[in-house]
Amino acid sequence: MDYNTSRPKMVIPEYGRNVQKLVNYAQGLEDKAYRQAFVEKIVLMITQMYPQVRNVEDYRNKVWNHIFAISNYTLDVEPPCEILDPEVVHQRPESVPYPSGKVKYKHYGKNVENMITKAINMEEGEKKKAFIEVIGSYMKLAYRSWNREYVNDEIIRHDLEVLSEGKLLLPQSANLDNLVYRKRSHSNNNNNRRNNGHHRNNNGSNNNYKRKRY
Repeated sequence: MDYNTSRPKMVIPEYGRNVQKLVNYAQGLEDKAYRQAFVEKIVLMITQMYPQVRNVEDYRNKVWNHIFAISNYTLDVEPPCEILDPEVVHQRPESVPYPSGKVKYKHYGKNVENMITKAINMEEGEKKKAFIEVIGSYMKLAYRSWNREYVNDEIIRHDLEVLSEGKLLLPQSANLDNLVYRKRSHSNNNNNRRNNGHHRNNNGSNNNYKRKRY
């Protein structure tokens, strides 16, 4: 009994073992012209096996690269595209480092801490005051994403003071809901415009109906 465990490992399992056998057979063909035509038929067959990706850009080039990978890059044919260096293909990407440093309040996230650090280093002035208010508004939005209940502004002021080690203070007059209301107002204005347009279309269609009827 011939089991898969005793057979050679498949390089591209998605294509199946028969495709790998055809590529191996093509490697043993002595006539170069016949070998070239045979491999081109293999590429055509693979594109017909996956018609849903036939129109994907450079898909045929990817198939040619897969054919060479199956042959361990020893196939003696003329590909119509560039065959990637196997060292480049199998090169492992650099590992992505995990974020360093502990986040004090996880519900605010690391971005809030980065914004606070940037605000601390800014020069004193109206621009810094406006940026601190933006940070407070964003903190309130982030807090609401974790807690649907009403968020007291004093909680945001306290947390900002703690995160900034007392270097950033929100004034009592700061409107932390400014960004929320502005977003809702913009959304409502867009809805009103769509509704008004729909109302005008309905009026126009009714007028046309009346003219045709009478």
